Amino acid sequence: MSGGPPERLEMPYLRGIPLPTSGPLWAGFGVTMVFAGLVTHWMVSLVGAVSAVAGFLAWGLACFPEESLEELPKGSEAIDAAPQLARKSNAERLVLPAEMHPYGSGVRGGLIGGVAMAVAAVAWGVLREGSVWLPINLLAGVFLPSVDAEDVQTLKTFQGGVFAIACGIHLVASVFIGLLYTVTLPMMPRRPLLMGGVLGPVLWTGILYATVGVVNPALERFISWPWFFVSQVAFGLVCGVVVSRSRRIRTMVNWSVTERLGLERSEGGGR
Repeated sequence: MSGGPPERLEMPYLRGIPLPTSGPLWAGFGVTMVFAGLVTHWMVSLVGAVSAVAGFLAWGLACFPEESLEELPKGSEAIDAAPQLARKSNAERLVLPAEMHPYGSGVRGGLIGGVAMAVAAVAWGVLREGSVWLPINLLAGVFLPSVDAEDVQTLKTFQGGVFAIACGIHLVASVFIGLLYTVTLPMMPRRPLLMGGVLGPVLWTGILYATVGVVNPALERFISWPWFFVSQVAFGLVCGVVVSRSRRIRTMVNWSVTERLGLERSEGGGR
């Protein structure tokens, strides 16, 4: 081996790297939903087609007519020798999500968003059916088969056990989705409210519309889907605002086991 300086590694991107885009994620999700709709409902395929088209468009616009690049920090054009780069490649490989919001913000967002959704649902019950309890009893009917056999007048009355079950379902679902927002919103950094307040509700409303007839056919005749969608948007917007305003923290996906356990190593590399 010669004793000269290390060779510089030639790379295709010396002054910039491709801008991140969520297009492939939405395209892959959409294609999956298109095929899922073949065995469930045509609305699932429709939602998937919209997602796939939007994803492929976003992906294509990021590559054509010219590839969108993000400028590298000053001085990063100089690349060390290949062995040194190889040693660092595994440690520096980006694994999503690289950042996320604290779990506490997801719990708060889910609870506050759950209140907003409940207000919208109760408003539908009062304005359309003249009852506060109808939407609450319908929610409990997802898990209580006995609710299916009740008539409309009975569903408009207060039932203590049904009310407790509906509150539990609503609480758990709201907190769960709020926690999902802590991970998913940082992966949509440009328009998190669009994803959380519009796209998310559109997707799960379409899925529920396609599956509720299979899961609980008796309840399908009571649900007003426009009002249902409004309540989901209310949840998504409020929860998205609460979560997105919290400070993001880096995840430990790229940390070594030693770093995750908080262990220290001596300068000589010993234990």
